[in-house]
Amino acid sequence: MRPDLLDKLRGIVGSQHVLTGVELSPYVLEGRTPGAAVFPGSVEEVGALLSLASEAEIAVTPWGGGTKMGIGTPPKRMGVVLGLKRLNRLVEYEPGDLTATVQAGVPLAAFQSEVGRRGQWLSLDPAFADRATLGGIIAANASGPRRHLYGTARDLLIGVTVVSADGSVVKGGGKVVKNVAGYDLPKLYIGSFGTLGVIVEATFKLRPLPDEERWVLARFVGLKESSLALKELLASDLIPSAVELLDAEALEITGLGSGGNGGATLLVAFDGLAEQVAWQCEEARGLFATVGLAEYRILEGAAREEAWRKVTGLSEIVVDPVARMKLGVLPAQVTEVIERAGGTAQRHGLRAAFVAHAGVGIVTAVLAAGGEPATGVVDTLKEWRDVARAAGGHALLEWAPLAVKEAVAVWDPPGPAFRIMERIKAQLDPAGILNPGRFVGGI
Repeated sequence: MRPDLLDKLRGIVGSQHVLTGVELSPYVLEGRTPGAAVFPGSVEEVGALLSLASEAEIAVTPWGGGTKMGIGTPPKRMGVVLGLKRLNRLVEYEPGDLTATVQAGVPLAAFQSEVGRRGQWLSLDPAFADRATLGGIIAANASGPRRHLYGTARDLLIGVTVVSADGSVVKGGGKVVKNVAGYDLPKLYIGSFGTLGVIVEATFKLRPLPDEERWVLARFVGLKESSLALKELLASDLIPSAVELLDAEALEITGLGSGGNGGATLLVAFDGLAEQVAWQCEEARGLFATVGLAEYRILEGAAREEAWRKVTGLSEIVVDPVARMKLGVLPAQVTEVIERAGGTAQRHGLRAAFVAHAGVGIVTAVLAAGGEPATGVVDTLKEWRDVARAAGGHALLEWAPLAVKEAVAVWDPPGPAFRIMERIKAQLDPAGILNPGRFVGGI
C-alpha cells in the first residue's frame, strides 16, 4: 500500500490502530494479505475510512470476530481490513422495553452477560459466542440450535446503523419493537456479508431468561428410527426450543455417546417454567419409546452447555477436517440427505459427520480424511451439492482449503433474483470496494 495512504489511515484512527507487515498474519484471507488492518474507534472514523477507500478505490474487508471469514469466494483483491473490535460499547439499554442498542464489535457472550444481569437475553446462539461479534452475526446471518423456536437475526433485529461505501451513515428501523414505518431496511443487510455496507450499530429485541432449560438426548438404533421420532415430535403439542440430529459419527466425535452401526441421536431442548419443562421431557420420552429408542437421558447445567458447545463447534473437534458444507432442505428430507451424503463420502474413502437443525432443515456436513490421502474431496462436495439440489434445496461450501474452493463453487448458481442483487450492489457500492467478489455471483 502506498505510504501516503497509510499516513492518511493513521491520521484517521491513530498509528497504534493501523497494522502492517508481519502484524497482518491473523488477517490473511484465502492466501491473500491485505495492505493494512485498521481499527476505528467511532462511527465517524468508519465513515472517514470508507470515504478515503472509495476515493482511492481500495478494497475493504469488514472484520468482526473472524468466526465466519472462511465463508465466501476467494477475494478478487485485498486492500484494507476494517476491524470493528474497538466499537464495543452498549449504546442504550431499556430493560423495561426489552430492547438494546449495541455497537457492532461487541462479542455475543459479553452482550449476553450484560443483559443477563437483568434476567434477559438475546435469543441468538451461534457458535463461538466469545468471539462472534453482533455485527458479524448480522452480516453472516449466523444462528444456532435455538433458531428452531426463536428464529434468526431477521426476527430479532429492529434497527441498524450502517456506514455505506462512500462514508455516509444510514439508519433504518428504530428503537422500539412496534416499528412499521417505511422500508424494512435492516433486513437488507442481514446475510449480506459486508458487501453493501459496514454495520456499526444494531438494536435488538430481547426476551426474559427462561426459568429452566433442559436438553434431552435420545439415541436411536438408526436414521430411519430417528426420522420417525422427529415426525412424532414435530406433530405433537410439545414446544422444543431446539431439535438437533446427530449421525453416529458426530455422536462419537462429540463424546456424547456411541452411535453404534448407523445409529442416530436427537438432542431436543425445552425451556420455560420448571414444571412445564419437566412435563415436556417426560412426554418426549413417551413419544420416542415407540420408535426404536435405545437411550434416553437429560442434560442439565454444565453437561448441557458442554453438549451445546461440542455440537455447534463440531468442525473444530473433527480430526483431519478437509471441508465443511451446509445443506438446506425440507425438514422431512433431512435424514435421507444425511444417509445419501454419508454414503457418498464413504464411497470416496472419506469420513463425514453430520449435525442438523432438524426442525428447519439445515444440515452441517463436516468432511474429514479417512486415513488415506484425501483425493475424493472435490467429487464428494460436488455430489453433496447435487444431493441437496435434487431435493429442491441448496448448498453452501462454508469452509475448505483454497485449492478445493478453486474446484468447487462456494455458492449455488444465482437465480433470477440476481439481477436485483446486482442493482442493489451498484447503488450502494458503485466502486465495488466492499468485500469484492466474495458473495453470490461474484458480487
